[in-house]
Amino acid sequence: MLGVTKAAGIATAWDRYKAQQPQCGFGSTGLCCRICLQGPCRIDPFGNGPQYGVCGADRDTIVARHLVRMMAAGTAAHSEHGRHIALALLHVGEHKLHDYAVHDDEKLHAVAARLGVATEGREQSDIIHELAEVTLGDYQNQDYDKPCHWISSSLPAPRLKKLSDLGLLPHNIDAMVAQSMSRTHMGCDAEPENLILGGLRVALADLNGEMLATELSDVLFGTPKPVASVANLGVLKRNAVNVAVNGHNPLLSEIICNVAADLHDEAVAAGAPEGINIVGVCCTGNELMMRHGVPLATNYLSQELPIATGALEAMIVDVQCVMPSLPRIAACFHTKIITTDNQNKITGATHIEFEEERASEIARQILRVAIDNFKRRDPKRIDIPDEKQEAIVGFSTEGIVAALATVDAADPLKPMVDNIVSGAIQGVVLFAGCNNAKIQQDHNYLTMAKSLAKRNVLVVATGCASGAFAKGGMMTSAATDQYCGEGLRGVLTAIGEAAGLGGPLPPVLHMGACVDNSRAVALVTALANKLGVDISDLPVVASAPEAMSEKAMAIGTWSVAIGLPTHLGTVPPVVGSDVVTGLITDAAKAQLGGYFIVEPDPEKAADSLFDAIQERRAGLGLSTAPRRPALSPTYRFAPSRPAPALLPS
Repeated sequence: MLGVTKAAGIATAWDRYKAQQPQCGFGSTGLCCRICLQGPCRIDPFGNGPQYGVCGADRDTIVARHLVRMMAAGTAAHSEHGRHIALALLHVGEHKLHDYAVHDDEKLHAVAARLGVATEGREQSDIIHELAEVTLGDYQNQDYDKPCHWISSSLPAPRLKKLSDLGLLPHNIDAMVAQSMSRTHMGCDAEPENLILGGLRVALADLNGEMLATELSDVLFGTPKPVASVANLGVLKRNAVNVAVNGHNPLLSEIICNVAADLHDEAVAAGAPEGINIVGVCCTGNELMMRHGVPLATNYLSQELPIATGALEAMIVDVQCVMPSLPRIAACFHTKIITTDNQNKITGATHIEFEEERASEIARQILRVAIDNFKRRDPKRIDIPDEKQEAIVGFSTEGIVAALATVDAADPLKPMVDNIVSGAIQGVVLFAGCNNAKIQQDHNYLTMAKSLAKRNVLVVATGCASGAFAKGGMMTSAATDQYCGEGLRGVLTAIGEAAGLGGPLPPVLHMGACVDNSRAVALVTALANKLGVDISDLPVVASAPEAMSEKAMAIGTWSVAIGLPTHLGTVPPVVGSDVVTGLITDAAKAQLGGYFIVEPDPEKAADSLFDAIQERRAGLGLSTAPRRPALSPTYRFAPSRPAPALLPS
């Protein structure tokens, strides 16, 4: 499709990235401060020029403040998503939303019990209402000593104690974001250690927001179970009204799916014999893919390309990771870009405000725009690539446990634990995060997953990682035979056949959208509780090999805070400060167990993560596989002076 856009003179994300070169070195290292109007101030990284901003802030303060602001922005994004879901649940409980209902009553009762909401003998609406109020309390509580309900009811006891002892448990999501902005204001917190502690706390608020968003979405829309789907641009259909849903929030896209069949005849009458074809882009796509098997057209970085097929009638966008370029690309074709969130508009797009109270009515209105637009197609410009890949998706924590239960119904986690102990499964890696124009799209994901699966590491994935693996053929039984080591292949085959799949589970288990990273936390928490250890003891690691957004910085930071070695494939803007790099690596490892590993080379990154897994296995007294002779000399954030401590020992 890039050939199509190039021939038409249409600039895509890759063209715009090229036009930005060379990118600012001060910004890349975090040494540019533009928080107040005395700046921008820049610190000379080589020590020959200015070493202080106008206010007197040094490199460590400047780097730490900007890093914390990134974490706060990421937390705000995920948590606003969660607030939207919680409010919808509240209004369902108040009988105000007639287009929504609880689709997983078992999950509702399980979540309510975990959060201390009584269920016995109560009407479902009463349970829903109280659960929503308890959840919204995590945005309102003013008692610093009372941690947020979701995180305090979800992590293993040893991890909660550690975080509590360090003063890192958040009490209020909104307050954490506000405090992060306040303490990083000009003239406020200037101690890098204290700033990073604040960053860890707001990042844990992000985890709390992700947990509630995921779990309440499951209550409303159903907990995902393994389902067959397909991915890549070939999912678009020449003879259908193609509608893409893009963004992250499932509240509208679920209703779009519900009502699309009602408008089938209208689409046929408009000239589309196959009716309406809903496809996903980015994480709204993942939400629909894992619950309904809706095809995924693509992930973040290539979201402009479905338009270039000339066969997309409308792209409906909600929130987060939506490129402002979409209307400019669409203006070259017949596609309508439809924004739906009052806080997220784009110049050149058609805005149709979404209201949950009129959800079905608005969804039909939007689909009729797409149907009407089908008539404006230029048949000579239709160019749909013959590229699509089958994928088995939808492995929620409950879905994984259910698959394991087919092997041992009495003790579902035992097969996984036994195989980790035996070494058939060396460990588990969570791939999360985005795409980044600095990296060939999906390359790092596929390279690292194949390298680790060959060494018997089980892979789980969320967000754009899921999209990369689905398109890349890593979510099929055939991929297990092709890419997994003998031990892992044997385990996945045994579970897959016991579960009635007629073959092995795929080597990469799709756990959902980026907000669903909390599913992976639930899985490792279950393993930690089973073994009676902390998360930081488990042979479990995380990776965002194509990290891009502020959300990824928040996710990576809470991943470190709960004890996971966490890889970034792109270098965050912190290398201008040895102190800050030391705090998030060596100091974090010493006090939290988790730490950042930064390695742009995917092969070396896979080696580093495998080493981290072996270190954890050795700590548990388990057999270990041979490790590399030495760590890679590339980015590992090696400070030139001793790293400070996060807190006094």
